[in-house]
Amino acid sequence: MTKEQVKKVATEKGIAVGNKLKKEEIVRLVQKSEGNDQCFMTGKAATCGQADCLWRPDCK
Repeated sequence: MTKEQVKKVATEKGIAVGNKLKKEEIVRLVQKSEGNDQCFMTGKAATCGQADCLWRPDCK
């Protein structure tokens, strides 16, 4: 998913994001807003247990 696509997801969830945030930071904001662990791109993909995660293809 591109940064622009991630920003769109965030905006649809009511999260205001500027241009200065990195893609990883935006994804983690979305994860936080959903009540999920903010684990995107932290090296936990093999052990997170979130096989259905929207971000998983980019996280692996």
